[in-house]
Amino acid sequence: MKIMFCPLNGPRNISEFVYGGELKTLPEQLSCSDRQWADYVFYEDNSAGIVTEWWFHAPSGYWFLAQRNTLTDEIIRTFDASEIFPNPHSNDLPASIRQDPEVVV
Repeated sequence: MKIMFCPLNGPRNISEFVYGGELKTLPEQLSCSDRQWADYVFYEDNSAGIVTEWWFHAPSGYWFLAQRNTLTDEIIRTFDASEIFPNPHSNDLPASIRQDPEVVV
């Protein structure tokens, strides 16, 4: 049985979680192109290595972030989104999370 640590509820069976996609910068909604919006909504980088991802704990309705190695499927750490988004009204990701700050995702 695979166990994932939920920052709110502690260690839980992996079957209680739903993958929510890669963490990426939200494009400016009013000025981005259709292509930029489609890339954000429908496409993943699918990078090999350590990736930061959204996860959802279904029984509690709690969204959080996890850093996972996609080569080994090892979960490096899980943490509350407030660590990255101290201001919930900002769409900007810190430079330490961005894969390539020059690329608009």
